[in-house]
Amino acid sequence: MSIFTKQTTKLLEGCKANNRAAQEALYKRYYADMLKLCYRYLKYDELAQEALNSGFLKVFQNIDSFDEQKGEPGAWIRTIMVRTCIDLSRKEARFNESISTDEVDDAIFVNPTVLEKLYAEDLLKHIQTLPAATQLVFNLSVVEGFSHQEIGEQLHIKESTSRWHLSEAKKQLKAILEPAVNEVNEPTENQKKST
Repeated sequence: MSIFTKQTTKLLEGCKANNRAAQEALYKRYYADMLKLCYRYLKYDELAQEALNSGFLKVFQNIDSFDEQKGEPGAWIRTIMVRTCIDLSRKEARFNESISTDEVDDAIFVNPTVLEKLYAEDLLKHIQTLPAATQLVFNLSVVEGFSHQEIGEQLHIKESTSRWHLSEAKKQLKAILEPAVNEVNEPTENQKKST
């Protein structure tokens, strides 16, 4: 057993005993990763912080139900955070159930060179400009890998609505990203003179 695993087991035992120092240490250990996850799902800093704190509260309230034999604590905490973000996003997002599936275009293509030239932080900022419902569906589908059926079940929407939001996210991101790449690809004055 690695030192990290031993430390984590000790922290979990402390959390189960309602030891505040152990809870604080577990919080600090997973804080950065879980905050990044919350930012992927929620548009505003306040909402991300709210989800993070609500998620950790759920972790501590349900720590007795965690079984180390069935999985790794980081994955268990992550699942709680994702569900907390979904719940908060659902409150913020308004899903339009009357969207026609004729409007869905699954074949929207974003050139991979576009993504290579953007930093992850920039991409996250662009994703956060999407409407809340569209952003949520995009994250669940693209980042988390959920199917439209699973997204529909979690968000209480139709699969066609999930497909529309994903398509809309791709359209909007393509419109945002292509000009940024074109700027990067534009030759500078020095490059123009040398040719």
